[in-house]
Amino acid sequence: MKYFYILFFTFSLAAQQTKKVDFIQCDALVQPDFSEKTIKGKVTYTFEVLSTIDTIRMDAVRIDFKNVIINNKEVVYKNSGKELLLFEGFTKGNNTLSFTYEAKPKQTLYFTGDFDSAQSDNFTAQIWTQGQGKNTSHWLPSFDDVNEKVIFNLTVEFDKDFEVLSNGILTSIGEYPPLSSDNKVWYYKMHKPMSSYLVMLAIGNFEKQTTRTKSGTTLEFYSDKKDVSKFEPTFRYSKQMFEFLEKEIGVKYPWEVYRQVPVRDFLYAGMENTTSTIFSQDFVVDSIGFNDKNYLNVNAHELAHQWFGDLITAKESKHHWLQEGFATYYALLAERNVFGDDYFYNQLYQSALELKQANSYDSIPILNEKASSLTFYKKGAWALHVLRTNVGAKNFQKAVQNYLKKYAFKNVTTDDFLAEIQKISRYDVASFKKNWLENPTFNLEEAIGYLVQNESVNQLVEFGKTNKHLSNEALFDKFKTMIQSKVYYTVKQEIVYETQNLTEAQQLDILKLALATNDTKVRQAVAEVLSRIPSSFKNDFETLLNDPSYITKEIALFRLWTNFEADRDRLVALSKDWTGLNYNLKLAHLTLAIVGSNDNPVAREKAVHELETYTQLPYEVSVREPALETLIKLGKISDVVLEQLIDASLHHKWQFVKFAKDNIRVLISNDEFREKFILLKDKLNPTQKERIDYFLKETA
Repeated sequence: MKYFYILFFTFSLAAQQTKKVDFIQCDALVQPDFSEKTIKGKVTYTFEVLSTIDTIRMDAVRIDFKNVIINNKEVVYKNSGKELLLFEGFTKGNNTLSFTYEAKPKQTLYFTGDFDSAQSDNFTAQIWTQGQGKNTSHWLPSFDDVNEKVIFNLTVEFDKDFEVLSNGILTSIGEYPPLSSDNKVWYYKMHKPMSSYLVMLAIGNFEKQTTRTKSGTTLEFYSDKKDVSKFEPTFRYSKQMFEFLEKEIGVKYPWEVYRQVPVRDFLYAGMENTTSTIFSQDFVVDSIGFNDKNYLNVNAHELAHQWFGDLITAKESKHHWLQEGFATYYALLAERNVFGDDYFYNQLYQSALELKQANSYDSIPILNEKASSLTFYKKGAWALHVLRTNVGAKNFQKAVQNYLKKYAFKNVTTDDFLAEIQKISRYDVASFKKNWLENPTFNLEEAIGYLVQNESVNQLVEFGKTNKHLSNEALFDKFKTMIQSKVYYTVKQEIVYETQNLTEAQQLDILKLALATNDTKVRQAVAEVLSRIPSSFKNDFETLLNDPSYITKEIALFRLWTNFEADRDRLVALSKDWTGLNYNLKLAHLTLAIVGSNDNPVAREKAVHELETYTQLPYEVSVREPALETLIKLGKISDVVLEQLIDASLHHKWQFVKFAKDNIRVLISNDEFREKFILLKDKLNPTQKERIDYFLKETA
């Protein structure tokens, strides 16, 4: 109970302040230091005191302040380590606050890669932020309360060889005396207010491409300079989706520019910072990788947030679905515009199955601050689909337009939105709220009713109902007819999976027809389902090695290697120069080279050493973790592996940290590896040594 009381008390203080003090604008010069992992700055806030208040609070986590001045007079202040507390110098009406500060953030502002390699081919240095919710106060004194909206203008001083991105329009790049001759200053300006968590920085070795939408918005696309060839597949359909969402939402894009930049080892898929989305480098793909893992959905999701989250922001966490549910649903609508109705309805069907399965363990409804991401995102999207279907697309659009215009640059609740729905229709919003927003369970049967109007979903739903009552011959004939028909690929995938209920001869006949569809996803299902490959099917199966899918190629490679021992050396040689998606094919090749023939121990050891390189920088976590996992599973645990596990346990990505900790604890409990960790300490830096001591003490 004490924990919840503290949360409520903190929120109450913040809510109380926004009623009495309005912070209007922040003008900040910030100076990140990569080598020291610090940031310092000089900040000026303008604010208005609306009514009497004893203490003004600004969130500032582990930040040191100097020269705190209010209305041109230095004032006494208190720094609690979490807040800057001001209690003198301000008056009712307009005020100015200025200060200098310095911080060494433990989170939110991340320094990744190797700055010393800036002039080499392994250039990896980046600085970027992730302030989701309330964390900007770790690097910029600001406001964790999302209801305090401010116009943020950032000026950034940094090394001239880098590209520096922030929110708003880049007005100029120049000098800001006194400056090092190696530095430049980037001037960014916003014209409208936003919540502090949406303030961003991204600094790196970026290349830019631009285009302009029909409505006149400039779109800026960035990538690492080494990935210029991947611009088109990475940002494919971006302009089309932007123009679609602007038309579908019915409110012009509310900001002056929209830029997107990928960064290394980002914490999430993407983050909708106002005007400037940051997303994961994992989505930077070539044309083949596009078929396996593309940026489209994340792209549209973060763009939709520019309206739902940035323009209007939920007042508190229980209304979080107003951001994530809307962004998820409008992203699906944007993908529908690209891929068609069948794609749209099949995506909703898959999320409905996922939500139904979650009923057994996820019992918190949408309108609860403790609801899961699955609930806020996918159940929220489903609630909107139900609402849009029942009131009609035109009425729904009109309500959304009114909602966005009425509350632009303000904060909202669920009832604010439902009131706009009520105004344009006679729809029973009270029942909707009860059934979809306050009900902890997901009604699959009702959901299916909204989907079966689409023939592909109807076929998928009906597909399995009669199969168990059919003889093998009848089932075979049914599958044969459908696999050659024009049914949507998800139905054909299901047919492939169901062939396991046929005789081997019947299964192979259907799988040959599945391969003949030339549909990448259907052919991938063949690779997945056939673990034992008959010799008669070998040539057919080998065609999967040429598919435009790195995932399919990896599955097929391992399947063939397992089934045909005589071909192992050929398969290893064939895959030698493959790279794949996040190096999946390179790691697969090295794995097979290590566990292959014992006739060439030199080649095997060479493969081990090469695989070890992928456990280290400059490679990302998405490469390092599977490389480490492979070496551990193969028993190839050298000092390099142990050192990289220690390094991983200090990483900023919690998933990588957990992976490392779990493996270190297993290894260090073994006397042999415990001794190796102890001997390794002499080769490591103080931070790494301290980390080993932590694990040694923990398992003593």
